[in-house]
Amino acid sequence: MNQEIAVIFDMDGVICHTNPYHSLAFREFFSVRNLTPTTEDFALHMYGKSNSYIFSHFLKRPVTGEELLQMEEEKESLFRKIYAAHIEPITGIIEFITDLKSNGVKLGVATSAPYANLDLILSKVAIREQLSSVMASENVKKHKPDPEVYLTSAINLGISPAQCIVFEDSHAGISAALNAGMQVVGVLTSHTQDELPPCSLYINDYTELSYDKIKSLGLI
Repeated sequence: MNQEIAVIFDMDGVICHTNPYHSLAFREFFSVRNLTPTTEDFALHMYGKSNSYIFSHFLKRPVTGEELLQMEEEKESLFRKIYAAHIEPITGIIEFITDLKSNGVKLGVATSAPYANLDLILSKVAIREQLSSVMASENVKKHKPDPEVYLTSAINLGISPAQCIVFEDSHAGISAALNAGMQVVGVLTSHTQDELPPCSLYINDYTELSYDKIKSLGLI
């Protein structure tokens, strides 16, 4: 390699296809509050968004402080209970990560989800030992599309933002990575290409990806 490279993965919709289970948890959370968001509502106002934004949007009032913490714990506990028996990595990602690592690429995860969710997924998806940076919602003050989580990941990895490639599936997440000055691969698990900001590459899964493939595309 001519220079060091880092690849940073979002989690929901990028490592695992969790969004359908987040939708189920949010539906249950909102149903006890007599709210019935539609699938379109979730696509526009859930995927890639922070819990603070989601609660405030659907409840139509600011949700902050202790109330936010309590609501977040309620909803995320529902998610973990629903999803625990269904954890499965997106096709090809473990092989892709192993290939990147064997070629000296630094690896990280940067999610807007709480650490308990990340810990649940990493307990079933065997990539933890490959990661040199792990960032969750508790590690930042500003959430995506703010670039904080990606800029901090770059610092953790000891590499400049320009040398980072991010895998993201949401508008807010892609915007955060672009705002950090990083190249982005759009993962089309939650949105179509037309619904996302311009990315260097779009994929449905990791089946055909390898270190050599992203190198041949000029991403590294």
